[in-house]
Amino acid sequence: MKHAIRLKSLQTNLADIKVARSIGRIAGVQSGILTITGLGNDARIGDRAEIRLKIGNKLNGEVVQLTEDGVIVLPDDPIQGIALGDSVFLKRNVGLSPDMSWLGRIIDPDGAPLDGRSLAKGVISRPLLSAPPAAAKRRPLGQRLDTGHVVFDTMLPVVRGQRIGLFAGSGVGKSSLMGKLAQHMSADIVVIAMIGERGREVRHFVDEVLGPEGQARSIVIAATSDQSPLLRRRCAWSAMAIAEYFRDLGMSVLLLADSITRFAEAHREVAVAAGEAPVLRGFPPSTSHLIMSLCERAGPGLSDEGDITAVFSVLVAGSDMDEPIADILRGVLDGHVVLDRSIAERGRFPSVDILRSVSRSLPSAATEEENDVIARVRKHLSVYAENQMMIKAGLYTRGTDAEIDAAVDIWPSLDEVMAGLHANNCKHSFDQLKLVLRRAGRGP
Repeated sequence: MKHAIRLKSLQTNLADIKVARSIGRIAGVQSGILTITGLGNDARIGDRAEIRLKIGNKLNGEVVQLTEDGVIVLPDDPIQGIALGDSVFLKRNVGLSPDMSWLGRIIDPDGAPLDGRSLAKGVISRPLLSAPPAAAKRRPLGQRLDTGHVVFDTMLPVVRGQRIGLFAGSGVGKSSLMGKLAQHMSADIVVIAMIGERGREVRHFVDEVLGPEGQARSIVIAATSDQSPLLRRRCAWSAMAIAEYFRDLGMSVLLLADSITRFAEAHREVAVAAGEAPVLRGFPPSTSHLIMSLCERAGPGLSDEGDITAVFSVLVAGSDMDEPIADILRGVLDGHVVLDRSIAERGRFPSVDILRSVSRSLPSAATEEENDVIARVRKHLSVYAENQMMIKAGLYTRGTDAEIDAAVDIWPSLDEVMAGLHANNCKHSFDQLKLVLRRAGRGP
């Protein structure tokens, strides 16, 4: 069996070898953009370009614009050493060929290994850009998933095929939360896109946050912050293409993308280089379609396919939930989770602001009794939040309002329960909430 798989992988590699190729020449270099002549009849938007320098080095790039004067290429690498007349070869952007042997591996957006070991290609090639399943033929959202976190197992349930956004500033526990989800959330395969992450953080996330248990069922695709915007943008597409491959095999896939903000920023650099105007608070008009088309590829598959449950993180500077990327994502996803810095600073993780977070899988994801518990808890949290300043300042006198008294009594226990990890299952998590309500005299 292994020999047959290796033979098919070898055949796939041989099929990529071209006998004859067109050669272009560099005719101009301006502001990091290369103008190539001689390839006008062969080049397509999105084609990969290999630039061979006279000094012996090789650079890669991507075709971003076609003009009467030639082909415009945005290089992946610094352009030092490029000279007029250097030769350029085109390579079709054929996508990736995932394989089960990729589990536990770290790869780049082009499917090359980053851990120093060889990586076999699969038999089926997946395009980086593909259409989502037909809207009228997709299955509905599936059953509720165990996540290992009480807050998600109760107040903000996640179901199979759901797409949620994780909105957070820097340093509030976003990466740690995503690592815990990768370890404990119900899924057959976990695909993790680390878009524009610091190089040191990639290794730290895999070794310390994800850990051996999480890594064993995960594929990590990484494009670090020092790499070109082309690679950072392609990182999200590659992760989605790999997730789609396993979804088509009938598997339940968990896709974690960190972060969509850096994905959009990378697209902005590419789009502006291609001549698009940055009009949406610094982002080009195509940003909305770019994000929505990526998100729509996740979710339930067709009747004979699996599903992609997706968690997209968003960096929100100063907790501005109305900035363009956050606003676009809130409108297209099936829920959003807000991580609050003030909650993280008092030591409660995950630092989820429940009142500002929404799961659109409710109320159908919970039973009638569970929805009643959720409503009661939200009411107590809301009453406490509305009167928090007065309570902490000592301006509230106990006995003035029964609802405020109940909220003050129950809030510490609720806050402690919401930080709970590794609950046995969703039912056990709800039992914990009901116990807190019962002790406060406000529940069944």
